Amino acid sequence: MSIMRLQKWLSEAGLCSRREGERWIEAGRVSVDGEVVTRQGVQVGPEAVVTVDGQPIMLRKGNLRVVVALYKPVGVICSRTDPEGRPSVFRLVEGAGARLVSVGRLDYNSEGLLLFTSDGDLANRLTHPRNEVPRIYRVRVHGRIDAAMLTRLQAGVQLDDGHTGPLEVELERVVGANSWLKLTLKEGRNRIIRRLFAAFDMDVARLIRISYGGIELGETPSGAWRYLSRVEVGGLMNWVLPRR
Repeated sequence: MSIMRLQKWLSEAGLCSRREGERWIEAGRVSVDGEVVTRQGVQVGPEAVVTVDGQPIMLRKGNLRVVVALYKPVGVICSRTDPEGRPSVFRLVEGAGARLVSVGRLDYNSEGLLLFTSDGDLANRLTHPRNEVPRIYRVRVHGRIDAAMLTRLQAGVQLDDGHTGPLEVELERVVGANSWLKLTLKEGRNRIIRRLFAAFDMDVARLIRISYGGIELGETPSGAWRYLSRVEVGGLMNWVLPRR
């Protein structure tokens, strides 16, 4: 990395635009080598230690933090290898040009948005419960959910590993013997949605993650992936920077 202006450094790190970086500097949120910087034009080199709101920020090798959004299909595992020989999500993102780690997981029978990044620290922060990064799912369950059951779901459910707390649940439609819901979670406990409905003796027929930390699945086809834009990466970083 060559020497560059601080606001460009913040932009290259995927935190924000240069203009927003200038505002952060003016607000005294950025430090370089332990000193708060409030004037524009400060130059930083490859050995500089930059923090935002006291949080150290790493500029990845080649000035690039790779973040990828994949539409994980059903029938693909989130481990790198499998004794049963089942296909892995990591085979699907091999063309991204970096060694990636997944941001959380989706189980074998679930589908939808799965994020990957070359930044292991970012992955850990995005999945840590304290950051409460929202995940949004569309869920089809066998059974008709009425207003009373919806209220019970929204109040939260006691599971074997603790209470979920209040939940954001919206009933989208009931079609025959099936119900479609939209569910927002801020934690990633193992198979939590399937266990949640099992507590009501209901089976999940389809589970699709459509959003993670504001990143949308959108029109991405099943099995395809795309790079996140710098603006999208900056939006993710806002979830893991210290709250003001």
